Amino acid sequence: KARLDRYRELYRSWRAGGVKGAVGDVGDISTPRSGAAPSAPPSPDAVSVTSSSKPSFDDHNETAAASSPASKGAGASSPAVVAAPLIPEQCKAREAFRDYAQPHARSAIVEAHYRAMRQHQTVAFVRKMHAKYSFADGRSRARMTVREAFAQLEGYVDSSDPDLGLPNLVHCLQTAEAIRKAGHPDWFALTGLLHDMGKIMFLWGTAEDGQRGTADGPQWALGGDTFVVGCALPAGPARPGVTFPEFNALNPDSRDDRYNSKCGMYAPRCGLDNLLFAYGHDEYAYQMLVANATTLPKQALAMVRYHSAYPWHTARVYDHLMAEDDYETLDWVLEFNKFDLYTKDEGNLLDLDAVWPYYQAALDKYGLGGTLKW
Repeated sequence: KARLDRYRELYRSWRAGGVKGAVGDVGDISTPRSGAAPSAPPSPDAVSVTSSSKPSFDDHNETAAASSPASKGAGASSPAVVAAPLIPEQCKAREAFRDYAQPHARSAIVEAHYRAMRQHQTVAFVRKMHAKYSFADGRSRARMTVREAFAQLEGYVDSSDPDLGLPNLVHCLQTAEAIRKAGHPDWFALTGLLHDMGKIMFLWGTAEDGQRGTADGPQWALGGDTFVVGCALPAGPARPGVTFPEFNALNPDSRDDRYNSKCGMYAPRCGLDNLLFAYGHDEYAYQMLVANATTLPKQALAMVRYHSAYPWHTARVYDHLMAEDDYETLDWVLEFNKFDLYTKDEGNLLDLDAVWPYYQAALDKYGLGGTLKW
């Protein structure tokens, strides 16, 4: 904790000095767990870039006709995509993010979250939540603008997050602004702003359903890594994308022969959109955007829907269930998650009012500028 506090202090001082750093501080900054000699965080001008193996944004009028990442080569016209170990706005080394084994102030809360999530997220529960939050036949729970929804989320802290103990609104802003500064299209930055807004379900949720909005939960049906229900749970040792596998035995579906095999209730190669994932903010936000007839491209909707599915996009546990088109979706989600994960920084507090005009214009452009169904 002392090393982490010192690191944050030095990092904040470095940020206050601008891009070139504050004299006397830069050379002392290193991640708390690094054994290497201290080195300065790279300036944004020094970060190397490539566009040959990352999703390309091209022009595509920023609509649903966005180009496939796989179809773009090194000569494609696209904004530079960061490919260095650190991205601008990143406050620590990548291996220091999502480190669930490293003790920290929120360790007990995070572990309790994943224990409850594994215990209660079953096929029956997920189907119940889909029914509860359905938008069919014009149903909704509230009507408000995105800005009004953000006001509701100002005090929400994600109990599953080992990297950030600040309100989730801060994280949404950090993600969106990092995407914008990287030169990506407005729809991509807007997706960064909106991606966690599904956590507003805490307004209508109950503790029994894992949807309390307090920092100590229970939030096991709001946030956390989502896994597929209805087939074998991600097993083996804990590793990137597989979190707390020791809790698998708590899930009743793990003892149900309909659901505990490799494919379970699914056909091989059935496709991502035919899978039921553990219910949370991702699925709700996706359904909300569709219900409000947004014109955001399909890539944006996929980023919202699957960004928490770490067993899929990071551990690659479900390759046997993916359809051909899902590999393109995977590229886009991984590009988004670089900003979603690596921009978390308790020393980088952004002013919503200062940046709001940009995002309001984007909301208007993609059909989300007025009062929405929630």
